[in-house]
Amino acid sequence: MTVISQVILKADDELRYPSSGELKSIKDFLQTGEQRVRIANTLAENEKKIVQEATKQLWQKRPDFIAPGGNAYGERQRALCIRDFGWYLRLITYGVLAGDKEPIEKIGLVGVREMYNSLGVPVPGMVEAINCLKKASLDLLNAEDAAEAAPYFDYIIQAMS
Repeated sequence: MTVISQVILKADDELRYPSSGELKSIKDFLQTGEQRVRIANTLAENEKKIVQEATKQLWQKRPDFIAPGGNAYGERQRALCIRDFGWYLRLITYGVLAGDKEPIEKIGLVGVREMYNSLGVPVPGMVEAINCLKKASLDLLNAEDAAEAAPYFDYIIQAMS
């Protein structure tokens, strides 16, 4: 939920107008809108490149994942892993656009540990994969945009840890 929605719902629940502090938070949110859109656009336009780089980094760090017996061994398993990279990158863009981690939580993190555990996917491996996705993504952004986007990756990493 965006800052705007949160302010409106809270004020309405309390039958009042938004406070000056709440209005300032809306103003701040709107002032960062161009940056948030730029970040999301960069990530979306470069999804294939980011996923390829993140995958390359992960396989270099953890060749055991793609070796016989590894969770990403074989074309099908590898394709599922790569698909997840794109899915998590899309979740990041939702959070960045909203200026809030709630979309990531609601859409993508509820039950994620249980799901991976039930599939036999080692959660520490997923944490490492998201770290690779983070690095590949942030390398495409300028320092200011990378600093804005990094906490959304960190939120997923922390939730999986």
